[in-house]
Amino acid sequence: MLGFVFTSLVDMLEEKVSPEFADEVIVEAELTNDGAYTAVGYYPFEEMQKILSILTAKTGKSVNELLYDFGVYLFGKLAAVHGNVLADTKDILQLLEHLDGDIHVQVRKLYPDADLPRFTVISRTDNSMRLRYFSERELYPLAEGLMDAAAAHFDCTLERETHQMSFPHTYEFSIQVV
Repeated sequence: MLGFVFTSLVDMLEEKVSPEFADEVIVEAELTNDGAYTAVGYYPFEEMQKILSILTAKTGKSVNELLYDFGVYLFGKLAAVHGNVLADTKDILQLLEHLDGDIHVQVRKLYPDADLPRFTVISRTDNSMRLRYFSERELYPLAEGLMDAAAAHFDCTLERETHQMSFPHTYEFSIQVV
């Protein structure tokens, strides 16, 4: 998993709670690198799972709630680093439509070993979309948080339903812009 995700998670803990809380979580998670992440590094997904496990115990929130909250936060970090992508995008549906074909292509240029989720547009109208999501890591709540934060960026609200598909690790988002 990309180091940028890990550094952003630690940043979120420091900003939303405190640097001491972030350190406490890292120590309790007994991470192999003691939480010394760099944005350009790659780290095992199991490290993220350890952190989430500790956060669940400390906050009482479910893993899915934590992933959603992190997705909302992560969008701000991504927007700050990749603002040029957002500048060329007129609305949330256009952004979602171009995830795999444009945005993830650019990410893979920077990080060739990145294991990114796959997004496939099933259908689209001017104000709705059906979007298929696939990731072996089952991080769909993170994607939901990213989508809702992106919608806020474009000054709109999404009505979204998430459906698990019969295929493993596959979800479909039914999205309506309101």
